[in-house]
Amino acid sequence: MPKVKYRVCLSKKERTALLGIISKGTASARTIMRANVLLAADENSPNSKKTEAEIAEMFNVHQQTVHTIRKEYSEGGIDVVLSRKKRETPPVEPKITGEVEAKIIALSCSAPPSGRSKWTLRLLADKAVELEYIDSISHVAVGNLLKKRVKTPPS
Repeated sequence: MPKVKYRVCLSKKERTALLGIISKGTASARTIMRANVLLAADENSPNSKKTEAEIAEMFNVHQQTVHTIRKEYSEGGIDVVLSRKKRETPPVEPKITGEVEAKIIALSCSAPPSGRSKWTLRLLADKAVELEYIDSISHVAVGNLLKKRVKTPPS
């Protein structure tokens, strides 16, 4: 049997939490599978003499998955193994930055174009593109931008 580099020794509290996750079945399939692998890899359990290959075969996963779960548990604990890592950056950067918002809000507070009594959302969107604040923007986005800035008067 090859030497196991990352050991999994669960406390009774962790073991109870993992059994709860598995028995309820409300967690994601990934979380349940990882909980099962941790329980199978636990060296404190009575039948702990399982290799990574045996555990991988039991749960229909690759041996590398079992190795990764062991490593994550050893380095970060049970919470790191069961939860997904939060993204550091959004998949798409927001198009409307704070600077663009400020310019559009200032534009909406300025005098409307000649022949108009007030700014419309479409006029604001067209003017923002014309003044090159932004490449393109819809009137709906302008409406949402202005809507979140409206303050309600105190009652």
